[in-house]
Amino acid sequence: MDRIKLHDLRCFDAVATKGSFQAAGADLNRSHPSVFAAVARLEQQLGLTLLDRSGYRVGLTDAGQTFHERTRLTLRELDLLQTYADQLVSGEEVVLRVVIGDLCPRPPILQMLSGFFARYPNTRLHLEYEAVAGPLERLIDGDADLVFHRADRSDPRFEQIELSTTAMVPVVAPGFLPFAWTKRVTPEQMRPFTQCVIRDTARRSSSESFFLIDGAHRCTVPDQMMKKELILHRLAWGHLPAWLIEDELRDGRLISIAGPNFPGREEHLAAIRHRQHAHGPVAEALWLHLEDWRRAGRGSKRRRAKHGR
Repeated sequence: MDRIKLHDLRCFDAVATKGSFQAAGADLNRSHPSVFAAVARLEQQLGLTLLDRSGYRVGLTDAGQTFHERTRLTLRELDLLQTYADQLVSGEEVVLRVVIGDLCPRPPILQMLSGFFARYPNTRLHLEYEAVAGPLERLIDGDADLVFHRADRSDPRFEQIELSTTAMVPVVAPGFLPFAWTKRVTPEQMRPFTQCVIRDTARRSSSESFFLIDGAHRCTVPDQMMKKELILHRLAWGHLPAWLIEDELRDGRLISIAGPNFPGREEHLAAIRHRQHAHGPVAEALWLHLEDWRRAGRGSKRRRAKHGR
């Protein structure tokens, strides 16, 4: 069988969709005879009768119906391939790789990303979750274009747009401690109790310590929500971001043990990108969009624990 011509497939699809050779020709800006000839040539090449020409309107035979379904899929893939090639020629990114870190509240960030990528339908969002040192490691290694995570504002490698500030609050559930606690509870008093920590997704170990008590038993979890659930069920204690536990602190389901010995820490959450990495037009547009979003106040609400600082 001779190689099928793309032109013939497009003519067949137009006739099958429009219901006549004349309408198909008008849609393709082709003459009626040229469309008729293209479909006849396709039928001859395939050895199939694709169209039923006996009625007032041209219809599909059974074989034509099946072949048309596959033809539409093929033409759609070819159109997507052409769009992909056009993006490469223009320099517009095909994929943007974004990482959300464990400390960031996800709903506002996801809503912002949804609105932005609706304007760039030809760029696919590759979204991942990383914890502790994982987000910045991905950025440093060139595996991410942008991360949302806690920021070290003194690190010259990164450009940052500060989005919010949150306190990390040490909390327990009522009844977890067998003694009457005070704000002066000590690490020695907490050492016998299981401490819940987030599992670091970084491939290389970090020397930074995140509120760990030497000698205490630890359980690890993948994210802050799971950590919160364990603490609420009195399986462990630990530090949680203030934005995640506002309701629980207010109604007494969690108790802050913040004090001189457990001061917690204020974390600055930011959108971060690497200064030395190339940023394409869509990545640059996202960065500008983030700056506008922050200025509009949607990404910069400052939340602190009412019971922990």
